[in-house]
Amino acid sequence: MAKSLRERYGIEAKTYIGMRYWFPFTNEALEQIQEDDINALVILPLYPQFSISTSGSSLRVLQEEFAKKADIYGPQKMFHTVVPSWYERPGYVKSIANLIQKELDSFSKEELQEGTSDTQTIPKHVLFSAHGVPASYIEAGDPYKAQIEDCVERIKALLPSEKDGVKIHLSFQSRVGPVEWLRPYTDDVLPELGEQGVKNLVVVPISFVSEHIETLEEIDIEYRELALESGITNWRRSPALNTDPTFIDDMADMVADALNEPSQSITEACVANNVGNIELETQASDLQLEISSAGVAGVGSIDSLRLRGRT
Repeated sequence: MAKSLRERYGIEAKTYIGMRYWFPFTNEALEQIQEDDINALVILPLYPQFSISTSGSSLRVLQEEFAKKADIYGPQKMFHTVVPSWYERPGYVKSIANLIQKELDSFSKEELQEGTSDTQTIPKHVLFSAHGVPASYIEAGDPYKAQIEDCVERIKALLPSEKDGVKIHLSFQSRVGPVEWLRPYTDDVLPELGEQGVKNLVVVPISFVSEHIETLEEIDIEYRELALESGITNWRRSPALNTDPTFIDDMADMVADALNEPSQSITEACVANNVGNIELETQASDLQLEISSAGVAGVGSIDSLRLRGRT
């Protein structure tokens, strides 16, 4: 992205990575920013869609640090602006559509014939599998579900229609605990598609921009096995965007746009997206996990990783 900013905009920018649950942590990134004497900062969460549990949690960490160290990060010392969500950007939408189309085009003539029957007249199916969140978050004003649905519709508009032999589905994965999460669940949808006679399926990790445990393990191994058991014989998985050139250039465009548009502070972004409606730092008894230390699905928990390291 820094290269794209330099070559396409003439902007010399340093990039910093601050992670919520693993190294380099946000505080480490802030220390480096301070050492480099940065006076203008674009805060860009790598979550396309905003959720209180993801972008909101990360922004609150920054909000607390900025408040505690106003002499370093205050408006008189450092300008900052936030890009809270960016799922609607044409470059992002087009990048995902291109990757899906490549998978759709990979089905052979024989596979298309296998995927068509009297009960299933559409030969190719696409399942967008998004990370789930507790339903209570949406009730509290979390915009995540609406943004996911809008995002899928935008990508769908760039793909072949049902008349052209492609049907779109949406589900949610990675739920934990006994409480209600966003439905339908991916592990419920796959057997249903199998019962409907679906044979050719492209699964898209819609809320993930890079490969990690929830794409490589949950989707590629667990869900693939479930799909095959359900009779979905021709499985495809669209890769995450990773370093896709169109995506990287769009991120650079996003930074350039943020520098030229009216700024949005961390506090303004949190208020606009109802972050204060859920207390993320307290123990969520109904989930039986602590969002502040383990993330919404418990993936990457510092304690669990330390325990694994001892075994």
